[in-house]
Amino acid sequence: MPPPPPPPPPPGRSRRSGHVFDPALDDDELIAARGWFARGRWSEARTLLVGTGRDWDRRAHRLLALAEIASAVDWAGDWLLVEPESADAAVLLGCARVVRALRPKARAHDAARAREACLAAARLAPDDPTPWLALLLLDRGRADGANETGRLFEEVRSRHPDHHHAHHVMTALLAESSPESGHDPLHEVYDFAAWAAELAPADSPLAVLPVVAHAERHRVLVAAGIEPADPAASAHWSGRRARQVMKAAFDWWLEWERDDHPRHRIDLNFLAHAKVCEGRPAEAAALFHRIGDHATAAPWSYSGGEPHAAFTAARAYALGTP
Repeated sequence: MPPPPPPPPPPGRSRRSGHVFDPALDDDELIAARGWFARGRWSEARTLLVGTGRDWDRRAHRLLALAEIASAVDWAGDWLLVEPESADAAVLLGCARVVRALRPKARAHDAARAREACLAAARLAPDDPTPWLALLLLDRGRADGANETGRLFEEVRSRHPDHHHAHHVMTALLAESSPESGHDPLHEVYDFAAWAAELAPADSPLAVLPVVAHAERHRVLVAAGIEPADPAASAHWSGRRARQVMKAAFDWWLEWERDDHPRHRIDLNFLAHAKVCEGRPAEAAALFHRIGDHATAAPWSYSGGEPHAAFTAARAYALGTP
């Protein structure tokens, strides 16, 4: 039995092109506050997070993007020293410590410190799913983790049942089980994605989760050498189930066009990738127009190539440009 593939890399710098995938996506308020935060000015981050309120998906998106800054642990720590009862400062410090612990050159004690910081933040903000999302990412990303992923996912879900990022994390994890079963339409990742999409409200972007599940499963099968990386040579994107999943998700997008969701560009990248793999460039072109410059590393890295080059080649194919 081949070993499961490693988890996909976090968003950030593309390995070979030097292109940086911006985790802030199209959030202009976040980008402005992050610029000040990178200089040690945390008051703008405080204002941003206060304004975010209990929009849990947006809050997690903003906190994790701020946490990606190289000096985020230092600046969040300074903020917490000045305002020791600030839940925003505590959650940001927990997220920043998780990001540090998941970096390639992390020290041995970084994971333990990240866990402590997240649990402290959870005590200060008991309703906030973000500390639990950060712990979920920590457990998911470390080979020596405690393998508490399912329990941590339920901690997130009990606070926000439709948590977008947490569902993506679980989908990626479940896709990695039993790679030797190949393209099994009854694989558990499809059940999970269909279950989540059915439970979500009608206007929830979790409607796209079955497409995400299909892409994640292809990532696993390519890494295991079971499916070819070239989608044109793979039956993964041409079967009946694949066609049904793609049509349902694309029809949902045409009707709802969830531009207000903080992570909607991630969904658009997964949809565009699926339509390119399916060989439907006209439908993909509509998605690329909406994506604009906001490419994401996943799923363009899933065939094993350089993700920014894969994105630009797919966009050129869809838009009919040389």
